[in-house]
Amino acid sequence: MNDLYADLIGFLSISGTTFIIIFLAEFGDKSQLVCMSLSARYKALPVLFGAICAFSLLNLLAVLLGGTIAAWIPQFWIAILAGCMFLAFGIHALFFSDEDSDVRLEHKSIRNLFTTALTMIFLAELGDKTQIAVAGMASTYEVIPVWLGATLALSATTLAGVVAGKALLSRFPLHLIHRVSGILFIGIGLLAFYQAYDYQTIVL
Repeated sequence: MNDLYADLIGFLSISGTTFIIIFLAEFGDKSQLVCMSLSARYKALPVLFGAICAFSLLNLLAVLLGGTIAAWIPQFWIAILAGCMFLAFGIHALFFSDEDSDVRLEHKSIRNLFTTALTMIFLAELGDKTQIAVAGMASTYEVIPVWLGATLALSATTLAGVVAGKALLSRFPLHLIHRVSGILFIGIGLLAFYQAYDYQTIVL
């Protein structure tokens, strides 16, 4: 009984420590801004579930594979792919037309938003500092509590971003949110291209 209690305390301690570290590291990061922007423009639940699934998978890769992820998939190509996706989404948002907004937003939110959120978050965070931190902690502590703590932390930051995004929708007109979202996504895309340039420079 004492051993079970000690194991439980150890599990909660590792999960709690991981939660605090990852939450502080990710709060205000680009993935939270992406969730905020998407949820301000579309339905919140597909964004929330898509992001949580992406983070769950990323954390699973981190705790199981650690630093070998970067060896399998060069960071240069990850950054290029992420940059292209964010630029495309940003340009689409900038040229969004209010005349056909209601039908298209409803249609997209039902069919594609979960996949869009999952893909954007996955590409943006693959090999990012948060995933590296999770991999490092998993190499020191038990894998399951590290995965659980990190996933809960990233789910919490995602939820905060979604709530903030819906609050923006109630305060500002939709066309303005689209313009700001477009600029944000284009900025993230350009940052990804800059990171790709840095990765290529290091390799050369």
